[in-house]
Amino acid sequence: MRTVLTVLAATCLTSLMHAQMEVPAQTPVSEQEVPTPVSPVQSVPLAVAPVPEAPLVPAPTVPPVPLGARMFTAPTGVIFTAVRPDRVVDFEMVIGYLEAALKESVDPEIRAQGNGWRVFKATEPGPNGSVLYMFLMEPTVAGADYGLGRILSEAYPDQIQDIWKLYTGALAGGGSLLNLTPVQPPSLLPATPGSLTAPEVTPRPMPPVP
Repeated sequence: MRTVLTVLAATCLTSLMHAQMEVPAQTPVSEQEVPTPVSPVQSVPLAVAPVPEAPLVPAPTVPPVPLGARMFTAPTGVIFTAVRPDRVVDFEMVIGYLEAALKESVDPEIRAQGNGWRVFKATEPGPNGSVLYMFLMEPTVAGADYGLGRILSEAYPDQIQDIWKLYTGALAGGGSLLNLTPVQPPSLLPATPGSLTAPEVTPRPMPPVP
């Protein structure tokens, strides 16, 4: 009996020693790697949709305005222009360019304008001591533009900037345009005999002679 107990004790001791050898040594808690806690809700950057660029809209096309568009509605027209006294030479130089353009133009309308276009200079001083010039158009061309800008720019496309500076720099004020219509007096009533004769004067009696 004692022998059996001894064998059992030896067997249990041997099993216990084998179990301790197979169990790995545990690392102390203080030396274990503690995983970083992950928040259940993480901040995710919002994806911002790109704003489409507005399409480029071209600026509206503005038609060029004629330089000094002037038209007449009567058979005779007049334009009065006041010129600075110190710029008379410049202004008359522009008139020289104008007369040459009217004569040499291949446009039949401009040539027709030149046939009735005359320029006069007033002897008397104009407003504020200016020099007064008068453009007389007789006869006028219906629907034609008498502005100097159009005629000069067509005749001198490479020099129009310099010519126009001479013109605008010589002006003392805005021009005045007049449409002139011939006066048609009303028909006179036929004269009756004696209606245009002087009335008879009754002589006064002479006072008596004392």
